Amino acid sequence: MTKHETPHNGADDYGADSITVLKGLEAVRKRPAMYIGSTGENGLHHLVYEVVDNSIDEALAGFCDRIDVIMHKDHSVTVTDNGRGIPVDLHPVEKIPGVELALTVLHAGGKFDRNSYKVSGGLHGVGVSVVNALSERLTVTVDRSGARHQMSFVRGKTTQKLTVIGMAAGTGTTVSFKPDPQIFTVLEFSWSTLVDRLRQLAFLNGGLTITLTDERGEAPKTEAFYYKGGLVEFVSYLNRNKKVLHPKPIHITATRDDVDVDIALQYEEGYNENTFTFVNNINTHEGGTHLTGFRSALTRTINDVAKKSNALKKADFTLSGDDVREGLTCIMHVKVREPQFEGQTKTKLGNGEVEGIVRAVVNEHLGSFLEENPGVGRAIIEKAVSSARAREAARKARDLVRKKSGLENAVLPGKLADCSLEDPALCEIYLVEGDSAGGSAKQGRDRSFQAILPLRGKILNVERARIDKILGNEEIRSIITAVGAGVRDDFKLEDARYHKVILMTDADVDGAHIRTLLLTFFFRQMPELIEAGYIYIAQPPLYRVARGKEEYYAYTEEERSAFVKRLTEGGKGNVGIQRYKGLGEMNPEQLWKTTMDPATRTILRVTLEDAVEASKLFDELMGDDVEPRRLFIEQNAKYVSVLDV
Repeated sequence: MTKHETPHNGADDYGADSITVLKGLEAVRKRPAMYIGSTGENGLHHLVYEVVDNSIDEALAGFCDRIDVIMHKDHSVTVTDNGRGIPVDLHPVEKIPGVELALTVLHAGGKFDRNSYKVSGGLHGVGVSVVNALSERLTVTVDRSGARHQMSFVRGKTTQKLTVIGMAAGTGTTVSFKPDPQIFTVLEFSWSTLVDRLRQLAFLNGGLTITLTDERGEAPKTEAFYYKGGLVEFVSYLNRNKKVLHPKPIHITATRDDVDVDIALQYEEGYNENTFTFVNNINTHEGGTHLTGFRSALTRTINDVAKKSNALKKADFTLSGDDVREGLTCIMHVKVREPQFEGQTKTKLGNGEVEGIVRAVVNEHLGSFLEENPGVGRAIIEKAVSSARAREAARKARDLVRKKSGLENAVLPGKLADCSLEDPALCEIYLVEGDSAGGSAKQGRDRSFQAILPLRGKILNVERARIDKILGNEEIRSIITAVGAGVRDDFKLEDARYHKVILMTDADVDGAHIRTLLLTFFFRQMPELIEAGYIYIAQPPLYRVARGKEEYYAYTEEERSAFVKRLTEGGKGNVGIQRYKGLGEMNPEQLWKTTMDPATRTILRVTLEDAVEASKLFDELMGDDVEPRRLFIEQNAKYVSVLDV
């Protein structure tokens, strides 16, 4: 790991005058979603991330090596670090303590002062002040200069001024907050969500210890994360269930023009690329200049090594980017003093200078490594050459599914029942399990905006297949052609013919398997559709409960019981209960009323909150190795409530 450079100013020079004020805090409670994304589960957890990010900044600056997070029974959370402590002296302009400024004024913090932090993880700089505004109560405790200081707030308003409450042996900051029930629709923090995030931060900051404690159960549980090897251990963790081409990940680290570049990569026998990029601890899942620089350097370097070793002497091609990235697992963490983010979700790096820096670092260090380790280079090149041959074999299959210019020229699947409207924003397509259900869906749909594509049986598991085999699968070709946006490098989101792609499968084990196969396909081959929010899962009912002309549709066991009780109270006669094991058991009118009518249906949007964890889960559930699946089933079988045999 590259050691983090300390800031220009030392610990003693980090005072209130380091905090730069931009603007106030008034709008946060009125429009919380503007600052934390939502007032649901994602926004709730974002509060923890904002507080932890402040502690991470101290770690990046070299002043903190431990962060502790505790979930309490009353829905509050406490975050403690052993950094320098938020400044408690008076700000020279605002004339209030630095800690009060940081907690009550939006865009106030040391990260806006170039000298206090070389790099900072705070994406928008709203930080802990937003957490304060959206908390029913918040208390901050600062150990600094031998004294313990404390300050309290209620919904962003100061209730206890900064007070010295005792002596302090060391330094650090503790923030304890309780999310405001007036703001949030969910108050229960998820153990697994926080574990995933904190583990990731520990990997990205080698040598930092992060602990998570849950006090909400009968007995407290704690998990600690510490990875001395940083990104190398991160890659090994992601590849722990895979057959790798070389035992140790390749580690590249360098500092150029005030930009720290840290990369770990390893090849495995599979066919998918898993590259994850971060800037100042922020997951840049939209990529950016650092990813562009890495990919171009990787392609060039491996081609250069292949030519020097005469590995391509009999081939009439050069290795493409897809070829050299097949089976690659890579984590890249770039630390930039002033990152510029762009893209739909502001997670795409735009700093132009970073592209050249990453390219130069990878060219130099990867080239040297492969020359010094010819066995590793040979294994990587052989895999890339094999990929190139398969790519050529796939070219003809790809041509069959590539969308031609102009919709009128596109050859759509014969079994597709298309809609009449042409505006993609108004159109939706149902991918329906089975011809029988497809027939009902075609009859029950609204033909103006709803298209139906019946699928026969289970599609290919793309987690275990190369692109030529994927494109040779008839059902997958039908899906790609119907969606119309292409696939992989040919994919263009703007060419998508529908802005809702709805997966509609039976409510049984086979239906769940087909749905998982479809999600695996979209995640690996068209992730942009998921990121754009175009993929949905239909929610067909489990039961029809009826007596006479009165009928209800139940989506859970609890709803079924409630409807049965309603129909039996104060009346006579038998109540009929029909269990829908397949979509084909519903007639067109029932299918429309329960599952397809936008006015009454429930559909779930598929989101991609954390690509790293999603990739790991697909590897475990859909990959070649059986052991991870067995462990997953053992650990999660107790949560299954409905299982059709």
